[in-house]
Amino acid sequence: VQRNPNGQIVKMFSNSDEAVINKKLPKELLLRIFSFLDVVTLCRCAQVSRSWNVLALDGSNWQRIDLFDFQRDIEGRVVENISKRCGGFLRKLSLRGCLGVGDSALRTFAQNCRNIELLSLNGCTKITDSTCNSLSKFCPKLKHLDLASCTSITNLSLKALSEGCPQLEQLNISWCDQVTKDGIQALVRCCTQVPLLLVGLEDEALKHIGAHCPELITLNLQTCSQITDEGLITICRGCHRLQSLCVSGCANITDAILNALGQNCPRLRILEVARCSQLTDVGFTTLARVSLPALSDTHKPECRITDGTLIQLSIHCPRLQVLSLSHCELITDDGIRHLGSGPCAHDRLEVIELDNCPLITDASLEHLKTCHSLDRIELYDCQQITRTGIKRLRTHLPNIKVHAYFAPVTPPPSVGGSRQRFCRCCILL
Repeated sequence: VQRNPNGQIVKMFSNSDEAVINKKLPKELLLRIFSFLDVVTLCRCAQVSRSWNVLALDGSNWQRIDLFDFQRDIEGRVVENISKRCGGFLRKLSLRGCLGVGDSALRTFAQNCRNIELLSLNGCTKITDSTCNSLSKFCPKLKHLDLASCTSITNLSLKALSEGCPQLEQLNISWCDQVTKDGIQALVRCCTQVPLLLVGLEDEALKHIGAHCPELITLNLQTCSQITDEGLITICRGCHRLQSLCVSGCANITDAILNALGQNCPRLRILEVARCSQLTDVGFTTLARVSLPALSDTHKPECRITDGTLIQLSIHCPRLQVLSLSHCELITDDGIRHLGSGPCAHDRLEVIELDNCPLITDASLEHLKTCHSLDRIELYDCQQITRTGIKRLRTHLPNIKVHAYFAPVTPPPSVGGSRQRFCRCCILL
């Protein structure tokens, strides 16, 4: 249908298969057009006519499906029907958050969709080791698998995947509490090429990874509070291709880790060390000086670092693009001055997070005004930053996104002084 200039709805074609658009365009071209449509639009097109129903529901249009937006409505039979319709065409499927999907439906899916390469089951809490056995048996081309928060998954799943999915490249088993070092050992002995492994384990598991995964590229150990320097040093020495490491919340690690990274991982690009309170300027200075020219993204919230670290980063990390200094309460305007005059500032630096840095003032914004690539700056709870300073920064960087908050001014006491003066918290409440 289409509206004419008067706003009236006009039929462009009928529901019959002899509609003009079906006569003018060959089926192959219509099929190609449909291949660009999302799930909702395809379903709408399927209701136009019989011929469009066939075209819209053709398996070739359903190679990539994300059902996250419909998670509450997706039950096992829906997944079974999709798998039967798509068959070997389906390459990527996300069932993230679909709590109604269980082992039976995924067994049918695995049998029908043997060319699947990317599968997200994040938060599908009904699935068990049986699902991984099905994937191992029927899906040898599987490359990316997300099992985060699938709490019934055990070591048996990892063993099955290691035996039946030789092309596995990416695995997320975050919050799978029943997985232990034995499961990790079984996985890494067979899948030595896995470049992304998200785990929540102890030093013993890290030793297996370091010994058997020399091709590891990305490792996320966020909130693995029991790991220590010993396990991570094994990773550094065995995984020289490591490009991204997250150890945020690993409170036991020290500057020894930064030294090991600098000596063994020259390709490191992303480092996240939020809430690692034992890391200091000494470690970051060593990391920078040992030469990490590729480092482009570093997160150091709540670390005991000072301007000395920023000086070293400004000198030795010319490709720095993202820098998070949240809650680094010892950082001052002088550190930002060095960063703003460094080689990364003018063409590379895109994001800087300075929230909860109490010593930062408008002077820091002046030092950053020549950072032409700067896209976003976080200034929450920087109490010495003013609206005037932000306004001056925007005159030089008009497209920058500034995230800041200014509490309302405390009102003066009422006349006569009988009424109690309110604090800012009371005003907010």
